[in-house]
Amino acid sequence: MESVKEILKNLKKIEIYTNRLVEQEMGGVYRSVFKGKGIEFFEVREFQEGDDIRSIDWNVTARMGQPYVKTYLEERELTVYILVDLSSSEDFGSMERSKRNLSGLISALISFSAIKNNDRVGLILFTDKVEKHLPPKKGKDHIMHLLREILFFEPEGKGTDIKNALNFFGRICPKRAILFLISDFFDSNFEREARILARKHDFIAIQTLDEREENFDLKGLLKAEDIEEGREFLIDFSSEKVREYYKNKMKEFQENLEKFFKTSNIDYLKIMTSEDPFKPLEEFFKERKKRKRGAL
Repeated sequence: MESVKEILKNLKKIEIYTNRLVEQEMGGVYRSVFKGKGIEFFEVREFQEGDDIRSIDWNVTARMGQPYVKTYLEERELTVYILVDLSSSEDFGSMERSKRNLSGLISALISFSAIKNNDRVGLILFTDKVEKHLPPKKGKDHIMHLLREILFFEPEGKGTDIKNALNFFGRICPKRAILFLISDFFDSNFEREARILARKHDFIAIQTLDEREENFDLKGLLKAEDIEEGREFLIDFSSEKVREYYKNKMKEFQENLEKFFKTSNIDYLKIMTSEDPFKPLEEFFKERKKRKRGAL
C-alpha cells in the first residue's frame, strides 16, 4: 500500500504521466466525446443543400410549408464536476493501490483532459457528509490543488451518503455540467436523486473496486471489520457456503447497480485497483462516442 510520503513523492510523476497521455491520446478522445454537449439554440433558417436532415425543425417546417433547420452555437467552455467518495471503504486495497489512490489517478486523467479542452473543473469530496467543495476553475495549478485534496484530505466522516452529495451538487450547479461520480457505490437510496440529475446533466458513474471485493478468495476464520461503522466480527471463509453466499451477494449487488445505471441514462464504468485507469477510460470514451453517434 502506498504511504502518504510515497504519494507526495509521486505527485509530480502523476502530473507528467497524465499530461503525456492526455497530450498523446486522451485529450482528443475527451473532446470528441463531449464536444457539442455544451450547446445553446441560436435560430432556425431555411434548409440549404448539404444540411443534415436530422437538424430539421419539423414544427416550423409544417407551419412554413418548406424545410427549416435548427442552428446552434457551441459554448466556448464546459463545466466538469468530479464527485469523489472518501468514505473509509475507499482506503481499501489488497494490491499496491487503494481505491482512493485509484480515484486520484482517474480524476487526474479527466481533469487534465478537461483543461486541455479549456473546460472548468470543480470538485466535491464526500463521505456521509459533504467534506469539501472546490468551485470550477481552469489551469494546471487548480488541477494540482484538486488532486492534492483527493489524495491527502482527511475526512471527518467514515460512511457513505451519495444521496446527500448529489443533492448538494444539484444546489450549487444549476446549469448543465458534465458530472463524474467516483465511488465503490456501497450505498443505497440515491437512485431518485441520480435519475433527476441525469435528466439535466451528462452523468458518468465510475465504480472503483478491488479484486478481493469481487472474488472473496479467502479461506479460514478471519476477523473482518466494517471500516465505515468500526464494528469487528468473525467470518468463517473455510465454509464453501459462506464463500458462495458473499460471492452471490456481490454478484447481485453488481447486477442491480449496472441495471440501474443502464435504465437511468447514466453512463457506467468499473475500474479495478490493479488496473492502469488510462486504458479502460480510453476504451470507455471511444465506445461512448460510437454509441452516441449511432443514436443520432
